[in-house]
Amino acid sequence: MSGGRGRLAAYLDQRRRMGEPAVLPRELSPGELLALVAPGDGGGTRRSRPSSTRSREPDTRPAGPAGPEGAARIGTADYRALRETALSCTRCRLCEGRTNVVFSDGNPAGRLMVVGEAPGAHEDATGLPFVGQAGKLLDLMLASVALSRRESVYICNVLKCRPPGNRNPLPDEIEACAPLLQRQIELVAPEVLLAVGSFAAQWLTATTKALGKLRGKVYSYQDVPLVVTYHPAALLRNPGWSRLAWDDLQLLRHIMDGK
Repeated sequence: MSGGRGRLAAYLDQRRRMGEPAVLPRELSPGELLALVAPGDGGGTRRSRPSSTRSREPDTRPAGPAGPEGAARIGTADYRALRETALSCTRCRLCEGRTNVVFSDGNPAGRLMVVGEAPGAHEDATGLPFVGQAGKLLDLMLASVALSRRESVYICNVLKCRPPGNRNPLPDEIEACAPLLQRQIELVAPEVLLAVGSFAAQWLTATTKALGKLRGKVYSYQDVPLVVTYHPAALLRNPGWSRLAWDDLQLLRHIMDGK
């Protein structure tokens, strides 16, 4: 263990020695949380992922299924077939500019499934969701309630390909990717869902309400409890929302502890 991960481990160990819970306290702002990870060190040496959740090379596979028939096949695919379908997908215009399809990261057997919005530049380059500064903050947010993508969390996005210039997802792009996400949720079968960001929250709650009006409640998606909160990138821009995000994570932890 080295760099920022070493400082984070030391911080949590110090809390244990003082008799405090080995989680991150609510008073820490996003900036203070990120200070526990060394700037520019990539969050320490990144652990390897199972091959079933990684995509490092540019996608050169044949075109994937499109239209109602293709959606029907997605609806009966097993996990491996679903991932292969995503990696070769040409269901919308985003396939034309992608470097990598960003299918998932974390533990497919995790209790929690985090659903974000869409890949950014770092994600498109690596094929993994939530890397870079927003990814570091997400990991620290999860650590604050004793969760991690290695052991207990599965992470994906509504869109599997990066929108140009990190623009917002368009309705037809969300519609094209929806069968993939629906089947992903069915196959992973998480105990709880956490939607981060407006587009994920609105899609999973089937509403168009602003995120600020959606958060703070427990919803249900196909009988799976659902909590919504701010996207880590939004918290980096608006540190004043940190306390609200902390409250959302406590609600999430309460649901998981009740399982």
